[in-house]
Amino acid sequence: MSMIIIHAYLKVNPEVEAEFLESVQELIESSRVEAGNVSYKLLKDTDQDNTYLMVEQWKDEEAVGAHNASSHFQAFVAKAPRYLTAPLHAQAFIAQPINK
Repeated sequence: MSMIIIHAYLKVNPEVEAEFLESVQELIESSRVEAGNVSYKLLKDTDQDNTYLMVEQWKDEEAVGAHNASSHFQAFVAKAPRYLTAPLHAQAFIAQPINK
């Protein structure tokens, strides 16, 4: 069974980093309870300052579409330019778990 994995790269303005981290919590919490969500995590880059990676796992493309249309995602996208120093860059992958 395949799933969709999304990596969203976020370059955050250090002057508003604390506000960003507070604001993004609503997006994370609301996304995690969506029916098609498998996992939704924000990770901080240890090599590049003020750089974060949102790692999302979704059951299918329909779940991704519902997420992108959700009010919590749209609200975050509207606020993102206030926090980011570069446009959000996202990559999506179709993945299958490897059974060892």
